[in-house]
Amino acid sequence: MDAVRVALLREVLAGTEWLGATRHFAGTLRGSVVSHGGGLLLVGTPEYEPWHLAAHLVDEAAWSGTPELAPTLVRHEASPSDPAHLAVGLGRLEAARRGETLLVVAPGEAAAPLLERVGDARRAGATVLSLGPGGGGLTAMAHEVLPVPDCSELDLDTVQHLVSAAAGENALPARRGPRRFRDRLSRLADLLTAPPPTRW
Repeated sequence: MDAVRVALLREVLAGTEWLGATRHFAGTLRGSVVSHGGGLLLVGTPEYEPWHLAAHLVDEAAWSGTPELAPTLVRHEASPSDPAHLAVGLGRLEAARRGETLLVVAPGEAAAPLLERVGDARRAGATVLSLGPGGGGLTAMAHEVLPVPDCSELDLDTVQHLVSAAAGENALPARRGPRRFRDRLSRLADLLTAPPPTRW
């Protein structure tokens, strides 16, 4: 999903709780990694590895000038013969320490082996963030949770797009009162036609 589609999605979701919730979660994520100079670990489940979120966070890290947002993707079935960026296995969670941030993306309840490793990382001082259905052991041990229940209007993949885009924002938009549809449409047109920001 590119920036134009994210902007359109945000306009559609204006007035819902999703924009505030994803921005709050993204702000927590960004604040955690920036304040510690990086150390973002991203892990999913054996059935669901968040490749797409990892790629978007790498892009947002480059575009926003915030290299701390680039994650290390931790994989359940990593092999030493994999390319370096894909060869990080679950042992990395055992080595997690204070100042690191662990973002767990799970579309369902995390299994006991993953929960055990996440618990170890938390006890070692890592900040744990959870993105998934909410409830269960993972929610109980996470410092910050963005629940995405199965019955919600948005699916987990779409919420990941909103979170990664918000994490890369250099300045969060000011909260304003309700806007008319015409004002929102005008603002969207301005956003889509504006030149990209200058990088110094």
